[in-house]
Amino acid sequence: MTEQSKSGRIGGAGSGSRRKPPAERRRGPAILVAGAAAVLVLGGAGLGYVYLSLDGNIDAVDINAQLGNDRPDDVDDGSMDILVLGSDSRSGDNDTYGKDEGGARSDTAMVVHVHEGHKKASVVSIPRDTLVTRPSCTGDQGATVAGEQRAMFNTAYEVGGPACAVKTVEAMSGIRMDHYVEVDFTGFKKLIDELGGVEITTTAPIKDDKSHLDLAPGTHTLDGEQSLGLVRTSKSVGDGSDLGRIQLQQAFMKAFVEQVKDVGVLTSPKKLLGLADAATKAITPDSELDSVQELMGFAKGLSGIGAQDVHMATLPVEYDPRDLNRVIPLEAQARQVWTALKNDRPIPATATKDAATGKAGGVVQQPR
Repeated sequence: MTEQSKSGRIGGAGSGSRRKPPAERRRGPAILVAGAAAVLVLGGAGLGYVYLSLDGNIDAVDINAQLGNDRPDDVDDGSMDILVLGSDSRSGDNDTYGKDEGGARSDTAMVVHVHEGHKKASVVSIPRDTLVTRPSCTGDQGATVAGEQRAMFNTAYEVGGPACAVKTVEAMSGIRMDHYVEVDFTGFKKLIDELGGVEITTTAPIKDDKSHLDLAPGTHTLDGEQSLGLVRTSKSVGDGSDLGRIQLQQAFMKAFVEQVKDVGVLTSPKKLLGLADAATKAITPDSELDSVQELMGFAKGLSGIGAQDVHMATLPVEYDPRDLNRVIPLEAQARQVWTALKNDRPIPATATKDAATGKAGGVVQQPR
C-alpha cells in the first residue's frame, strides 16, 4: 500500500498532502451508508476473526490509475469530499426493477463535503438529468471515452464507469474528490432490513405504481423494499420530476443518519455483525477503502455528525428551454455552491434561491 493509500484518499502521484492522517481525524458522515456498520461491529465487540470474511465482501474499484494527474488541486484545509453514487443497473439481482439494457447509470449522485473539524457536512445532490459538458475520460476497460457537450450527467457513469463519473464531477465543481462510494439496489435493501427499517413521517400521501409505494400521511417504519421505493419515487410527488425525488432522498438519508446513530456497539453483536456484512456487500468503494480496517476509519465520523449537522442542497438548475425533460445548471448560482465547498464554507441561501428544485419538500419530514 502506498503512502497515499494509507492517507485514506483518492489521489494520484504528486498530488500533495491534503488531509491529516486517519488516526488524527474523523471520517465520513452517516450519509455514506457505505461502511458505517463495519466499525460498529468491530469496534468493541471483540470479533477480530470476522475481518477476513468482511474483507472478502468488498469489491473495490481502482480509480486512481484511470484519473491520472489532470485533476483539481488537492488543498490541505482539513475537509474531505466524497462522491456517493447509487447505481441503477438492472443486471443480476437488480433485474426486479426493470429490464437490463446493457448499461448502468448513476440514479442518485451526491457530493458529500465534510467540513474541517468533521462536526458537520454539506451534501449537494446532482440531478441525473442535468445537461453538462462531459470531459473525455478513461473507461473501465482502459479505452478512451470521448467527451460530449449537453450530455446528461448520469451518462458519465454509463459510458465510462466510476472514474468518468468522478472526473465529470471534478470538472463541474473544480473540487477534487477524496473518495468514491457506490451503493447498489439489492445491497441497499438488505442493509435497511438488517437495520430493522427506517422511520419516516409523511405529511401527504405517497402513492406510486412504478415504485409500488403506497403510504398514507403519518409515521411509518419502512423496510428495505419500501425504502428503495421511496428513494426511487418521482412521478407521484412534487412536479413529477427527478427534482422531487431528490428531496425525498435527502429526507430519507437524514432519517437514516438518526437510525444508525441509535445502534450501540455492545447492544447486539449478532445484529451488528449482520449490519457489517450487509454494508460491505452493498457498496463498491474506491481502492483506498478496500478493507474493513480502512472502512472502520472512514466510518468513525458517524458518531460526530447527526441529522441536524447535515445541510442538504440540490445543485441550482433550471429547466432546459430546448428540452423541458432536462435541466441545466444556473451557472452563477452553481458557482456559489462549488466555491463555498471549495473554501470549506456553508452554502449561501442565495445560491439555491429561485432554482427549479421541485416541490416535494414537506412530503417527508426532515428529522430535527
